[in-house]
Amino acid sequence: MADWTLRPATAADVEAVAEVRAVAMRPDLERLGRFDERRVRQRLRDAWEPAHTWVIEVGGELAGSVALRRAADCYWFEHFLLAPHLQGRGIGTAVLDSLLERCDREGVPVRLDVLQGSAARRLYERRGFTVEREDPVDVFMVRRPHTG
Repeated sequence: MADWTLRPATAADVEAVAEVRAVAMRPDLERLGRFDERRVRQRLRDAWEPAHTWVIEVGGELAGSVALRRAADCYWFEHFLLAPHLQGRGIGTAVLDSLLERCDREGVPVRLDVLQGSAARRLYERRGFTVEREDPVDVFMVRRPHTG
């Protein structure tokens, strides 16, 4: 696995992360007939909140992002993006595990949504997420805290 780090996101990171999002999500969005060159970037810009977002760096370079936003009864795991050329190397699993450990220590469930047919769903299922509901585009999943 490549060396990776998480650092707090800043407002200045939004365009680089929006670009990673456009590249990483394009195959799944095209498969679902929902890819729009402008919208894929704008949705990230509109939701960008550096206060609960981290930038994933690999070799000192921006490689993706992840957000963990606290809601009333859970954390929402959002904007988990990794540049396609770095996928499949264990980086995403390690990043996810590090954040899930934090949620487990706090005893808080984690929720997320993933696109229908996305390979990321298998990662989430391996880490204990189960389907709460789904629609033609998204699968909404939850993971209860693991203790012990």
